[in-house]
Amino acid sequence: MPIEFTPSPRRSLGVEVELGIIDVESRHLVPRANDVISALLSGHADVTEHPKVKQELFLSTIEIITGVCLTAAEAHADLTATLREVQGYLEPRGMALLGGGVHPFTDPASLQRRPNKRYDNLVNRIQWPARRLQIHGIHFHVGIGDADRAIAVLNRSLRYLPLFVALSSSSPYWEGTDTGLASVRTKIFESLPTAGLPVRFADWAHYEDYVEIMLETNGIGSIREIWWDIRPHAQYGTLEFRMSDGTATLREAVGLAALAQCLVEYLDSSLSEGLGPAEPSEWTVRENKWRAARFGLDAQLVGEGGQTIGVPDAVADLLTVLQPIGVELGCERELGWVREILDTGSSSSRQRAFIDQGATLTEVVDRMVLELGTDRIAP
Repeated sequence: MPIEFTPSPRRSLGVEVELGIIDVESRHLVPRANDVISALLSGHADVTEHPKVKQELFLSTIEIITGVCLTAAEAHADLTATLREVQGYLEPRGMALLGGGVHPFTDPASLQRRPNKRYDNLVNRIQWPARRLQIHGIHFHVGIGDADRAIAVLNRSLRYLPLFVALSSSSPYWEGTDTGLASVRTKIFESLPTAGLPVRFADWAHYEDYVEIMLETNGIGSIREIWWDIRPHAQYGTLEFRMSDGTATLREAVGLAALAQCLVEYLDSSLSEGLGPAEPSEWTVRENKWRAARFGLDAQLVGEGGQTIGVPDAVADLLTVLQPIGVELGCERELGWVREILDTGSSSSRQRAFIDQGATLTEVVDRMVLELGTDRIAP
């Protein structure tokens, strides 16, 4: 089945951030996405959909998205403007937005689903795993100019996937309980049949064969239901990085977006020159993703020969490799925000430290709301 890949301008960047809507008194998620979007649409004449604010499976979640950006700074400004627009509606009505991979104490069974035939069919087919998707992630689209090259870069980018999981980890609590994981969202999302690590393909034709078979055998309802951690997006002409938890701040999200943009540029250029890293073995990617989800920034990642390296050292090494590309792409500042995560800890580690100081999960929610609202790590 031919799937047309529409090339994007090389290095282009798009960012999608999923956020929870909470009541500021109860700190629980509330199903107000329809109200938010309806109100915001009144400010956008002659459109039926908001260009930057979208709905998700549950009515307590909204997604803010950028347009096609050329720099991480442009993406940050775009997201910030949309966030302020949404907050302008919510705050006078006693609501706020929450970043992070999951709400720390919400019962997924209490959430209201968006009335939508596609979502109804999806939940009917998948059942329990889909009904507990009280999770929020961030996605990065990085433009790439050729279908086969997209597959080649995807395969090599898997080596770095666990670093994104560790850096973004922000979901240690689930239904009021410490899970012992840095990212419980990762494990919840993996329970979907076409989520998790991607299938390895030799080229675009091999990928087309896979999609055709999955459609013909009702494995998926559409190509949109392939939810891998990294996937090619034929319509946008991008590689889409989907492995990260929602972050507490936009700075963290855009720092990781800059990391993804520079990484794709590095791997794409290396392939053109016959250089760069080889494809990692499947077992190391799988093992290291688990370690990153379990231990976050404290994970010791395993190499092909059995050696180990801590996540902070692996991130620092990668940032050193990408530094010249960051200069070229104008995202040195945003790559610096990745270094800030190493200094301050990921959101999961900050949440646990706050609890260790005697805070409650309600106060954790307040802190996360503050961090998103100010775009700064709370002291």
